[in-house]
Amino acid sequence: MKKYNLMKLIKPFLLGVAGISVTTLAFKQLPTRKFIDASNMDTSVSPGDNFYLYANGGWLKKNPIPASETRWGSFNELIKHNNDELQNLLQQASKSKAAMGTDEQKVGDFYTSGMDSLSIEKAGMKPISADLARIAAIKDSKGILNEVAFEHSQGNSPLFNFFVYQDDKNSSEVISQLSQGGLGLPDRDYYFKDDDRTKNIRAEYVKYLSAMFSLIGDDAAKAQANANAVMKLETALASASMTRVELRDPNKVYHKMTIAELNAITPAINWNDLLPRMMVNGVNNVLVRQPNFYKEVNKQLSATSLADWKAYLRWNTAKNAAPFLSSSFVSENFNFYGKVLTGQKMMKPRKERVATVIDGSMGEVLGKLYVDKNFKPEAKARMMQLIENLSQTYEQRIKRLDWMSETTKDKAIAKLHAFIRKIGYPDKWKDYSSVQTSRSSYYKNVQECNRFDYNYMIHKLGKPVDKTEWGMTPPTVNAYYNPVVNEIVFPAGILQFPFFDFEADDAINYGGIGGVIGHEMTHGFDDEGRQYDAQGNLKDWWTAEDATNFNARAKMVVDQFNGYSVLNGTTHVNGQLTLGENLADLGGINIAYEAFKKTKQGQSNEKIDGFTPDQRFFLSWAQVWRANIRDEAQAQRIVTDPHSPGMYRCNGPLSNMPEFYAAFGVKEGDKMWKPEAQRAKVW
Repeated sequence: MKKYNLMKLIKPFLLGVAGISVTTLAFKQLPTRKFIDASNMDTSVSPGDNFYLYANGGWLKKNPIPASETRWGSFNELIKHNNDELQNLLQQASKSKAAMGTDEQKVGDFYTSGMDSLSIEKAGMKPISADLARIAAIKDSKGILNEVAFEHSQGNSPLFNFFVYQDDKNSSEVISQLSQGGLGLPDRDYYFKDDDRTKNIRAEYVKYLSAMFSLIGDDAAKAQANANAVMKLETALASASMTRVELRDPNKVYHKMTIAELNAITPAINWNDLLPRMMVNGVNNVLVRQPNFYKEVNKQLSATSLADWKAYLRWNTAKNAAPFLSSSFVSENFNFYGKVLTGQKMMKPRKERVATVIDGSMGEVLGKLYVDKNFKPEAKARMMQLIENLSQTYEQRIKRLDWMSETTKDKAIAKLHAFIRKIGYPDKWKDYSSVQTSRSSYYKNVQECNRFDYNYMIHKLGKPVDKTEWGMTPPTVNAYYNPVVNEIVFPAGILQFPFFDFEADDAINYGGIGGVIGHEMTHGFDDEGRQYDAQGNLKDWWTAEDATNFNARAKMVVDQFNGYSVLNGTTHVNGQLTLGENLADLGGINIAYEAFKKTKQGQSNEKIDGFTPDQRFFLSWAQVWRANIRDEAQAQRIVTDPHSPGMYRCNGPLSNMPEFYAAFGVKEGDKMWKPEAQRAKVW
């Protein structure tokens, strides 16, 4: 479900690996495990040549990617392992005789509607027939804009993205925001890159568009013409869209305007009329993330024919609804977005797909049921202790920096102290009492939740910022930093092995969840996060010399990661796109290591299973990143994902750490060895 671009604003530890809620080891006792399993290693590989393969080579060979997955790694294992319990929760709710309006009734009926494939097949495209008829009746460009506004009010996002969120330069207030969007391909670069893989994806995309138009009633010739029209319009929108690297500069995407100023750059759009149709009233200012994109939208309102605009709106309706309609729509949607784009061989079972939708639609309802049943408070207490340990260590590291002035250090430490820490689940649950689900229509339930999310969002306008809100659901296997709130957030789902386990020694937990904690803390001071102050405002608090020093060190990290290749050397990591995450990984593992060395185990040299404490720490870090991934999925991630591939998230930071060298005897001549002058040292 759409989350109004919040994932573009916060800094998640992972991207696109945790599509479904999971059970955690913080919740219940599971069988005793060996935290470093030698059978998962490949000791024929020198740790100084490729530590990732040394630590994970055995596991990688034993764990091919299942047909229904695009990637198979530690996170996917956990998701799959725990999916049965989530299914039991939903199945129990669906079979219960819960009173109308209760959490159990809402998710139970939602689940039942999604599992009722017979009714879904019988309905065919009827759930969207009224939408298609409304589009067919449009007479002019004003009608096009009115339809766009109506769809936004229903929680959909044709043509552009609209959301309500904190003002970057005044974080105590929320503001209406407009950003680029409207594309069916994963990124604007897909419309222009001329390599064979991307050209093939474009050709397959047009075939997919044509197939979808056929499903909603067009004959073959009209379907092809409409597919070409949509591709042409989307290409024009893509040409005016900023690249992902450009989007990383928060000042470049901050353009606060009055409605009159916005009207002036888009004379074909009367925002005084459009915004109220989107249920947004009484707004005087709006934050326009990419003004040039809206100028292009304005241009296309006259350059693109009415018929082609209607085709574009019909396509958006079909695309958004496809996963929730009959099998013909689901299959076409999967054939392109699954098989072509990511190499996925087969769809996941319906029960998994429905559970994912419910988690995205009513995540806090599902999360509350889940937490009420299983969560133990000691997990939260242990995490608070770990966070405090790493925070104190980070402060000490900042004080020791030789490239930063005392003035900037004081402000950095003040920001560190101001971090809001959230662990497990929200203190205040979102109120879903107005949401009504039934067993009669899966698609209607999805739309009901979309409307709820949209209404919930726009009702934030004019109200104080609620800093208790979460950007992820409690069972999510992830974590994030949010610069405008200056918060670090660790959902319950990440409190599990290989990140965290009550039974594990400190080396395992500090190398796992400790690295995650340090990672999120470092995001507050990466190339983007450092531009926000302790109150979450986009404000320059650095001296010019300190900023220059930081940029020089960051440039070394960019250059290092630009040198890493994937797909048999045919593609390189984009060091600029991944800079923030690489800085966070580098800072995170260094902070976690120093904090670990303060523990009793960290100060000893007692071996467990043949490995020293330091070796176990680094092996724990490495096994977090183990994963096999399909070429198609890897190719997509290189373009769209600000995180580096797992092998480089493991090896990249370690190649800069003398402590790693000492732990495994890495020496000159080993592939991971770097001369001291070439080792990146930032935080």
